[in-house]
Amino acid sequence: MHATTAIVTGTPGKARPRGGMTKKRPVDWLLLALVVVGAVLVIAPFYLVLVNSFKSPVDYATSGPLALPESLDFGGIIKFWERVNFPEKVWNSILIAGVVSVLAVVISMLNAFAIGIGRIRGRSWIVLLFLMANLLPQEALLYPLYFMFKSVGLYDNVWAVIIVFTVIQAAFGTYLLSSVYGTFPKEILEAASLDGASRWQILWRVVFPISRPTLSVLLIFFFIWTWNEFLIPLTFLASNANQTVPVAISVLQGDRLMDVTTTSASALLGIIPTLIFFLIFQRTLTRGITAGAVK
Repeated sequence: MHATTAIVTGTPGKARPRGGMTKKRPVDWLLLALVVVGAVLVIAPFYLVLVNSFKSPVDYATSGPLALPESLDFGGIIKFWERVNFPEKVWNSILIAGVVSVLAVVISMLNAFAIGIGRIRGRSWIVLLFLMANLLPQEALLYPLYFMFKSVGLYDNVWAVIIVFTVIQAAFGTYLLSSVYGTFPKEILEAASLDGASRWQILWRVVFPISRPTLSVLLIFFFIWTWNEFLIPLTFLASNANQTVPVAISVLQGDRLMDVTTTSASALLGIIPTLIFFLIFQRTLTRGITAGAVK
């Protein structure tokens, strides 16, 4: 028996596990347990929001936050929808996040093309400045920006928030794309230049198509990051008609003292638009990340 095993496996006295599978080590089981615990911690808040959004206040008081609702109650959703004029807040958030993401990607691409491919002087210091701009806390920017927007008449205007977030997101995008464009194949650029292409044509006909997956990933992240921003929209959008979804949720909670079910409904309605956006562009995001990984 041992001789037969040695012939099959090539190792005296040791049989190869069936299917080529190796035995799980204790470390593997520990990592698996940690992953499961982490997944539960991530899913738990979403479960609480989803379950309590469809409960009545009486149902919540009797069954608690963890139990499933005895019957679906849309009172909390309707109450929040009517109080804050939710479609208006969604439009404000879509407008701000959409314009910021597009402008930030375009500006990042232009800056990174000049820094990474144009090889301007002081490239390393300029990239360092963009990195430092991302490290500045938003609280330090509030008073100077408030004074500036008051002076030019942009306070309580969505364009004030659009300008601020475009600069912030473009600083990060420039820092990221500069390193990507710095490794761009020189042979392609030299071939395009020999064919008579100008720098503008090289940017839009050569660099842009090749880097489109990376730009798509930046666009998606810029949209989601801007959508979830709270402090700057709260500071510069004072009127109710200009507020975004996160600001409307927080202001209503402090002003009207909503019950738990209405608060959960507001959180659910705030999550749904970004979830839909993510599901629509999920394939684009996956392709962008995969393209960057196998480049």
